[in-house]
Amino acid sequence: MTSLAWILISCEPGRERDVYLQLLDMPVVSEVSVVYGELDLVARIDFESEKDMSRTLIEDMRHVEGIRKTETLIAVEV
Repeated sequence: MTSLAWILISCEPGRERDVYLQLLDMPVVSEVSVVYGELDLVARIDFESEKDMSRTLIEDMRHVEGIRKTETLIAVEV
């Protein structure tokens, strides 16, 4: 079963476009939107397991230059 998470992203000033393009190149990222307010971007990731999600968040996202801070919202069924 595929699960999803939303990643709320704050970028370094002026790096929003760079981060946006880097995220679009990631296979697990299915959607990226530029937003106005406290945050700069919202990305949707689809993953098969918690291990896949952890790898994406810990290994892949940390290597995206220009990301200052993230917050992860994991979607659950009710």
